Amino acid sequence: MATVCPAILVETSEDFDRQMAITAKFASRIQIDLTDGEFAKSKTVDLDDVWWPNNITADIHLMYQNPFDYLEKLLHLKPSMVIIHVEAMIHHMHFSAELHKEGISTGLAILPETPVTDIEQIINSFDHLLIFSGNLGYYGGTTDLGLLGKVSEAKGHHPNLEIGWDGGINNENARTLTDGGVDVLAVGGFIQKAENPSEAYKLLLETLA
Repeated sequence: MATVCPAILVETSEDFDRQMAITAKFASRIQIDLTDGEFAKSKTVDLDDVWWPNNITADIHLMYQNPFDYLEKLLHLKPSMVIIHVEAMIHHMHFSAELHKEGISTGLAILPETPVTDIEQIINSFDHLLIFSGNLGYYGGTTDLGLLGKVSEAKGHHPNLEIGWDGGINNENARTLTDGGVDVLAVGGFIQKAENPSEAYKLLLETLA
């Protein structure tokens, strides 16, 4: 079964602490979404304020224009995985290699307008491909099922590559996404904006069972 991975995207350290404390009670894998106010228009909590409990698998989705500027902080935090965008200003393979040296997995995210062919020369240096279908830097995106073609295209060339999806996931489309080859559902607003986040998470698990 695919993994439901709640996403945390907040502007203040107080909101981060609150969402992490709530989400860590029911989820074992969490995606922390961070923006710099440049690559994405919004500005989230800083890396310095990021934390997670020891029993949580934490992925960091870095929506930064210059991810290499934050390499040392990322190595110190030692998340399970760091996801950067192919559209960012960085030597992607070098960045991935530096993280791999420390046992940290790496992911590559692509925006809706970016074709899979743009990553073909570098994807072998990464462990995960994140298909982004949301509103960059905000909760409440929409799921463009037309982007599932990217999933089949990437799987066709790299069958062992873990595929994630970020944007607009809910109980009505989650099964369609996983049936289309998505391995990890990074779910933001459907969980975090729910009256009962734990129940929203459980509903997604039941949908996929």
